[in-house]
Amino acid sequence: MQFITLTDYLLLPFYVVIIYMIAYRFRNNKYPEGHPWRPYFMPALTAKIVGAIFIGLIYQYYYGGGDTANYYLQGGIINSSMAEGPSKWFNLLFSIPEWYEPGYWNYISQLYWYNSVAEYTVCGITAVCRLLTFGTYLPIALIFASLAFTGFWALFRTFVSIYPKYIRAIAVAVLFIPSCIMWGSGLFKDTLCMFGLGWMTFAAFRLLINRDFSFKNILIAIASFYLVAHIKIYIQIAFLPAVVLWILFSYSHKILNGFVRFFVRIAVIGICAGGFMLMADKFSEDLGKYSLDKIGKTAEITATYLQGISVESGGSVYDLGTFDPSLQGMLTKFFPAVNATFFRPYVWEAGKALQFLSAIEALLFLFITLKVLLVVGPLRVWRTIVSDPNIQFCLIFSTIFAFAVGVSSYNFGTLSRYKIPCLPFYILAMVLIFYKNAEPGKRLLGRLI
Repeated sequence: MQFITLTDYLLLPFYVVIIYMIAYRFRNNKYPEGHPWRPYFMPALTAKIVGAIFIGLIYQYYYGGGDTANYYLQGGIINSSMAEGPSKWFNLLFSIPEWYEPGYWNYISQLYWYNSVAEYTVCGITAVCRLLTFGTYLPIALIFASLAFTGFWALFRTFVSIYPKYIRAIAVAVLFIPSCIMWGSGLFKDTLCMFGLGWMTFAAFRLLINRDFSFKNILIAIASFYLVAHIKIYIQIAFLPAVVLWILFSYSHKILNGFVRFFVRIAVIGICAGGFMLMADKFSEDLGKYSLDKIGKTAEITATYLQGISVESGGSVYDLGTFDPSLQGMLTKFFPAVNATFFRPYVWEAGKALQFLSAIEALLFLFITLKVLLVVGPLRVWRTIVSDPNIQFCLIFSTIFAFAVGVSSYNFGTLSRYKIPCLPFYILAMVLIFYKNAEPGKRLLGRLI
């Protein structure tokens, strides 16, 4: 499937120049010489742009197609309706007509994601981007990369405003994780989710912690929440309990009576857990394989199927062992699933070049975790977590999400894409725990962090 053509390579430099001109102007206005955030702005944007081009070339010349190509082609089908007038294009863009309406059948019959909200949202955004890029793939990927960059930068801004002493470490944790650069930059659902998740965290902090109820923050919160919910609702299912507890632990320290403070925390945690279950049940259809009544069975079916084709898959399958496909049985695999998300594939499990890169990253995650535990010590680690609501938020979101994708993927290739929303939050937690306890001059990862 040919989706990158000579026109892409001819137009690509012009779009790179345009994006950099806008970025330089924005950086110089917002972060003048001497601003501590300035050194990370352009390198982070460059990483996203390189990641978008690299993964696009991989899908064209190595895989020969894939989801990214399908989003691009489906966007082209939507835009082909423009020949019959803007109103028809607009209706198709927002999937207003039913699939059987005669005037739209010739288009909808080709749009095999028309009734799938998540995928069709990406197709619609791609269709708009195609109008801005003469229908070329690589410039569209650059637009997606730029959008994702703004989300990552918003997440970076959120945490460096809280911890201005740890700017470099937070920058590496948020802006330069290889998996997030590669899978969170191109024309994918994951890219838009990272864009939305970054802004959603930014808005939640401004609204709920800083109590800045400006129109801009409210608009950002609504738009980002809506986008992520439309594409991957299970991100919200993991995010909302973490936010509620973030608020709880940020404000509960103002309760002077220890018994009352403990009671309030337990009550809110109980309400949060109940709300989590109700929300997961209400959105079970949208959650699909991540719904509470399906995730166990999905994991069992996926594991059985993939283990049967493990030879053909080049060693990309992982095994969590046998378990009862009920919610209780699934929870017995909590630690193996979280381990698979953060610390696997192990180097000896990598059967392909991209898997080997993932294995090196997972090894670094394991090294960082062990170093934090050994240098800081388990007791001080626990005390630091308990005393800092921001670290608690990062760990709660990242572990819930890591469990959900780890217990249901069973394929390292799939997992490497699905897990990227939780990676910056986990490394942020490790970085903060380390530097809040480390001796002056001590580094977590050599000159890097």
